[in-house]
Amino acid sequence: MDPVLYNKIVTFDIYGSAIGLILIGLYALLVKKHLIKMVIGLSIIDSGVNLLFIAVGFIKGGTAPIFSPKGIELVQKGVTMVDPVPQALVLTAIVIGFGVTAVALSLVIRLYRHHNTARIDNIKSLKW
Repeated sequence: MDPVLYNKIVTFDIYGSAIGLILIGLYALLVKKHLIKMVIGLSIIDSGVNLLFIAVGFIKGGTAPIFSPKGIELVQKGVTMVDPVPQALVLTAIVIGFGVTAVALSLVIRLYRHHNTARIDNIKSLKW
């Protein structure tokens, strides 16, 4: 198989997987009535966005952005470095996503204890 065609297919697969995860999470968030399923959908959206950020920051054949004597040698030889900003953003987003999921699950637990149900349509005391 042609290497250029293979790289394009792999790139579209990664972007497609990220967009697919985001769409699956949106479906769970918008259609499902159970609060746990909604929190899982939110977590799936978070994973899809993280995968998309990593895919955008990827450079084929790039080296790690570590400034060491060997890294400087590679740059002087013409080897490109991968952008570290998307990696740092994803690392931060993973931590924030974990915190959001933990808080959301704790709120679901409190709602379940108060209303004895986790289905959003059965909770009658919620008002606009």
